[in-house]
Amino acid sequence: MPDVRAFRGVRYDVAQVGAMSDVIAPPYDVIDAALQEKLYQASPYNSIRLELNRPEPGDSEAESPYTRAAKFLREWQRQGVLRADDQPAFYVYEQTYQVEGQTHVRRGFFARVRLEPFGEGKIFPHEQTLAGPKADRLALYQATGFNLSPIFGLYPDSTNEVLRKVEEGIRDKTPLVAEDHLGVTNKLWLSTDPAVLSAVGGLMGQKPVFIADGHHRYETGLRFRNEKEAAGELSGPDDPANFCLMMLVSMSDPGLLILPTHRLVKGFPGLTAEELTNRLAPEFELQDLGEGDAGLEAAALATSGSGEQDVLAFGTVADGKWTLARLRSDAVMDRLAPDHGADWRSLGVSILQVLVLDHLLAPLAKDRSTRYVHLAGEVRDEVAAKGCDLACLVPPASMEHVEAIASALETMPPKSTYFFPKLLTGLVFNPIR
Repeated sequence: MPDVRAFRGVRYDVAQVGAMSDVIAPPYDVIDAALQEKLYQASPYNSIRLELNRPEPGDSEAESPYTRAAKFLREWQRQGVLRADDQPAFYVYEQTYQVEGQTHVRRGFFARVRLEPFGEGKIFPHEQTLAGPKADRLALYQATGFNLSPIFGLYPDSTNEVLRKVEEGIRDKTPLVAEDHLGVTNKLWLSTDPAVLSAVGGLMGQKPVFIADGHHRYETGLRFRNEKEAAGELSGPDDPANFCLMMLVSMSDPGLLILPTHRLVKGFPGLTAEELTNRLAPEFELQDLGEGDAGLEAAALATSGSGEQDVLAFGTVADGKWTLARLRSDAVMDRLAPDHGADWRSLGVSILQVLVLDHLLAPLAKDRSTRYVHLAGEVRDEVAAKGCDLACLVPPASMEHVEAIASALETMPPKSTYFFPKLLTGLVFNPIR
């Protein structure tokens, strides 16, 4: 069962850096060049210099973004800008955010979690990974010896017993507060009572953990640990490299929200609703939803409000029309994806990718490419700018889908889930050597 422990995190000394809002950053995989520059300008101590140090002219193996990140880290530790906490803690983390005008509050806690190879324990992935991001994160781990950004883990707890126990250790404590570039309010408390820490470790030891976000970082942690073991550099079972920094959230937390990941596809020039309907009709029941913003609004409501995975919506940019498509039978997905389980085959993103894009519409495709967005407003803007030929709206996956597919040791198709908001970098760091 998962080994979940309190730890002595390394954190910013707010007396030296000032406002925490000036030193936080999103994780590396959602930072573009403009945001990177903005974060560089926010503070000379912003964690962007660690998480995603920018390339400089003349970079080499000896002088690179990774070596600069390590240099900043060492300097900030020597200067006392970063300090290790005096005692082990779980770090309660709260995020207050808005989506489509509604306010949500998500709560969990940072912990140090023992790394387990997938399939050999009770930590499960749910999405596929790519080689490039893992090589990038490994170079950063090797240079700095730190987990700089947390992995996002989910665990079943229908009564939220674990978080209630963690929060027994933060009564009457004042949180650190930071607001990020998206307006999300982030709060952090330290839970240090030894009795609480022991009880939480025992409760978590009985539960599986499903990785929501940070699969690349988790697999990189495993590789970093294995390389140290092969080199004879592990000091024993409690060596820091055997663990990773993880944010743990109950799957029943009321603020846990999975956004859909809609597809904006180029490569179908001139595609109209009539031609789309002809192509989809053998496998789908089809309904005209109207045109323009009204059609998009109906499409978003139909895909997000039904709770069903077999309902997709399509906007054909050439004529501005929106079409609802409901799968007639599971048989076609059983035939096209026999190597996957029933839960995988029933996902909206699986139906879209395997049946619609790779099968029914494939003969029309010319240099197909895809962008991914999560909100109806983003779809509207892209369609208005004619930045795609076909807008594909999918229903959001549920926690039940994540648990069922991961427990079966399968991974969802890429871009199946989007847990918003992202967990910040800079609130607490975890040394791994």
